[in-house]
Amino acid sequence: MFGQTSTTTTTPPPNDRGLEDLDAAALAYAARIAGLPPERRGEARDDLVRFALPFAGRLARRYRGRGEPLEDLEQVARLGLVNAVDRYDPERGSFTAYAAITIVGEIKRHFRDRTWGVHVPRRLRDLILEVGQATAALTSELSRAPSVAELSARLETPEEEILAALESAAGYSPASLNAPVGGESSAEFGDLVGESDNALESVDDRVTVSGLLHRLPWRERRILAMRFYGNQTQAEIAARFGISQMHVSRLLSRALTWLRQAMLADAPPPWQNGAAEPDPGKTRISVKQNGDRVVVEVGGEIDRDGADQLRRAMLEAVTGQPSEVVVDLVGAGGFDAGGIAALMAGHEAAERTGVPLRLTRVQPAVRRSLTAAGLAAARD
Repeated sequence: MFGQTSTTTTTPPPNDRGLEDLDAAALAYAARIAGLPPERRGEARDDLVRFALPFAGRLARRYRGRGEPLEDLEQVARLGLVNAVDRYDPERGSFTAYAAITIVGEIKRHFRDRTWGVHVPRRLRDLILEVGQATAALTSELSRAPSVAELSARLETPEEEILAALESAAGYSPASLNAPVGGESSAEFGDLVGESDNALESVDDRVTVSGLLHRLPWRERRILAMRFYGNQTQAEIAARFGISQMHVSRLLSRALTWLRQAMLADAPPPWQNGAAEPDPGKTRISVKQNGDRVVVEVGGEIDRDGADQLRRAMLEAVTGQPSEVVVDLVGAGGFDAGGIAALMAGHEAAERTGVPLRLTRVQPAVRRSLTAAGLAAARD
């Protein structure tokens, strides 16, 4: 039941004729091979093994019913018999006793090393056997299954060790992961077992990259997003920005190189824009007086950093009570939530003061954001 074996007395009874014949056969075998070279001993060895096979089979049958097929136990017993024949020395005593010890040892080793589904310490396996025997005895005496306390008292062992033995006994034949969960469900036990999430290993990298992306200029951020998140080709990105595909390739290469260096450095290196390439993503806001009309020119990306600057410029323009405030968005490449909120704040201030406010030369991408924010009536 628990995969353990008990000590078996291997001394043969003196009145067992079969065992006496086995000893006689072993002595005859020893005399037969005396003086023969090793290559000529095989036939005599095979004869003794064949003669002793019933003896090995009887020893194997003593251990049937313990969770192992009888055929497997017989094979292990025969292996032990062969070892006993090869190591037999008539000067050391009875072959029968020596063969029994060798065969039983092989069977026990098989139960110890081959039958347990999980590794259990030998001390605990011995206790599992004792618990099994005590459970059978107490069940017969009490006409019910014994409690842990009763097993502990019978074996004079702490209850914690009894519980450990009972739990470890399940490791002899663990349940299959393909076993059904139960009922009419088609789910298997393995479906309920969690598995490692390889994506957890990339969490730190994702957080780091997210922070570094905000350090890139607006144009590089947009190009990376369009290429790797929007799955757009370099030709499509080039058409969107009005630049060549080769230029897009250079911008991607420079941005990715900077990200790699920043990921490996303790402090991110400064972004080098290049003197010949002004950054179109940088927020540019200028306020111009044109007679009694105020023009607010907006360029670059209006993100959370540029939103306050735009809000202040629009509020100052409205506060002066001009005849009209015109917000020129021809150079504005994008608005995030903060930029849209700044436009809405300026529009609400113009409505409160009665100053007409008009948004003009709005780019298509920005136009969609303004429409979604409810500013469609305020654009030109």
